[in-house]
Amino acid sequence: MRGFLKLVMLMGLAGMLLVGAVSAEEEVRPRDPAIEGVIRQQMDAFLAEDVESAFEFAAPNIQSMFRTPKIFGDMVRNGYPMVWKPSGVQFGDLRMIDGALWQEVYVMDGRGRSFALDYRMLEVDGAWRISGVQFLQTPDVSA
Repeated sequence: MRGFLKLVMLMGLAGMLLVGAVSAEEEVRPRDPAIEGVIRQQMDAFLAEDVESAFEFAAPNIQSMFRTPKIFGDMVRNGYPMVWKPSGVQFGDLRMIDGALWQEVYVMDGRGRSFALDYRMLEVDGAWRISGVQFLQTPDVSA
């Protein structure tokens, strides 16, 4: 059973990382407080280790992939530790890419390392839900 859970978590992580490739069909949109609020609320739930609440912010495709809040929480804790316990969060551009809304999010982990993530957002029954997360390439900084 443990091997199965690891396989499910790895498949889910790979699926979340590969959700939609960024293409040239990109349109920057105005900030959306509702979208930012959903992402922030999910991160707050992770900080409180409330995986049941965090799971509610996931879109149906993610919920069906992970089946339970515990499995989902384990995947985030192990695959996205910067999201599990962020020490800082900033929002970047909201973009429409090939018909999907993507919210850039810049997260700092507890060790002061910065990460750029892209959250794919989906409107479900009038509420925003997170339907995938992928790492963004950040430019190398040199002096």
